Amino acid sequence: MNLTNSTAHVLKPTPTTPAPDRSASDASPALTPLGLVTILLGAALPMIDFFIVNVALPSIEHDLHASPATLEMVVAGYAVAYAVLLVLGGRLGDTYGRRTLFLWGVAAFGVTSLACGLAPGAWWLVGARIAQGAASALMLPQVLATIHATTRGERRSKAVALYGSVGGISIILGQVLGGVLVSADLAGTGWRAVFLVNAPIAVAALLCAVRSVPDSRAEQPTRSDIGGTLLLAASLIALLLPLTEGRAAGWPLWSVLSLVAAPFLAWAFARVELRAERTGGSPLLPPSLLREPGVRMGLTIGLPIFIGFAGWMFVSAVTLQQWLGFSPLKSGLTLIPMGIAQFAASMLAPRLVTRLGSRALTVCALVHGSGLVILALTVLWTPLPSLTPLVLAPGLALCGVGQGVQLALYYRIVLAAVPAAKAGAGSGLAATVQQSCLALGVATLGSLFLALVPGLGMRDAFAIVLGAQLAGLLGMALLSLRLPRTLG
Repeated sequence: MNLTNSTAHVLKPTPTTPAPDRSASDASPALTPLGLVTILLGAALPMIDFFIVNVALPSIEHDLHASPATLEMVVAGYAVAYAVLLVLGGRLGDTYGRRTLFLWGVAAFGVTSLACGLAPGAWWLVGARIAQGAASALMLPQVLATIHATTRGERRSKAVALYGSVGGISIILGQVLGGVLVSADLAGTGWRAVFLVNAPIAVAALLCAVRSVPDSRAEQPTRSDIGGTLLLAASLIALLLPLTEGRAAGWPLWSVLSLVAAPFLAWAFARVELRAERTGGSPLLPPSLLREPGVRMGLTIGLPIFIGFAGWMFVSAVTLQQWLGFSPLKSGLTLIPMGIAQFAASMLAPRLVTRLGSRALTVCALVHGSGLVILALTVLWTPLPSLTPLVLAPGLALCGVGQGVQLALYYRIVLAAVPAAKAGAGSGLAATVQQSCLALGVATLGSLFLALVPGLGMRDAFAIVLGAQLAGLLGMALLSLRLPRTLG
């Protein structure tokens, strides 16, 4: 099968390709600049919150007398609830209105953030974090779905590029903001400030959304898919929970059995969804989406992007703080060149695609890879006392340039093949793959790093992990050569 031709068939429709369902898009008012800023703020909140808590964990451990396993659950509970419910959140937006679900998600995020900030004990905090992850899953899918249903052409390309930049900036901002808030200890709140700060932001986003975010939904509302929802949840929990908790717990029997069960649960989910679509039902995740070559290609390209980025964030945090002795605030500030470069590159991504087409993905993978090489050589050859944030900045900036373009193109390729009527399911699928890969990145590259440190030391272990990430980027560069030159 010629993958290039089949992908072009999707990204550049032909008479044999069903025309996208434009009725929902045509019926929806255009997204205004204020509306775009508002939904992007809604996208930033859960992304920031996923990473901001990492900086606060030592303070939480001291204040709430939390065990290491409980601290893992503070992070894992949010991540698993978030990943498990993303597709359902997109589906609910398709059926009941994306603006409505966005409003409910923002409100729930604000309330659950208060519950986290006021937690009297560690397990209360774990429960509140799980609820916060569920609220994020209601809110985030509506962002891409609203962009997809209420924008077209160049405006859509720019909006998707902004979405990609928000993802990267939010992760960096989470590290920096967490360090600032914990260090400032505002009114004696300490770590609680990293959650309490979300409440006024959520209120502002809610007020703006009521006035500026247009409503959109699938033209024909669909029924709930209870069986598919439960099987998807079981599949992702069986995969992500042992990967996030297993190593800390010493890989007990339950974690091994969960990993063994995960592919069988995924197979059962696929069969249920396929049967529902064949019999005219309402599958949570229509298998027809995955039959689109453009969707499959985009999801495949996303694997090295998100696995590599999550592994990088984990490994860099440990290296900067434990090996170089940087404070949480200083380690966050060290990553600013990467964040700025990522934002700038994402803004230039539409122009780059106009000039280079799909080869922009090839170029940005090579630029990103060169940044990793520079970082590895800098760490290996520079004396420890001389490894300052300024010395690390050139390699970090090149990494940011590559990531900024990659994120924008990932969503552009995936969503190009998704009809407007399935925008919620498509954006939920894209976000679920992203979130699952973030967990996989920490579990794989993070575990590799920790396994190498005792024998090789942190310097060599860091360089080897960068080499593994580089291999993934080179694979993505080769795969991108099979894309059609012109992207839809």
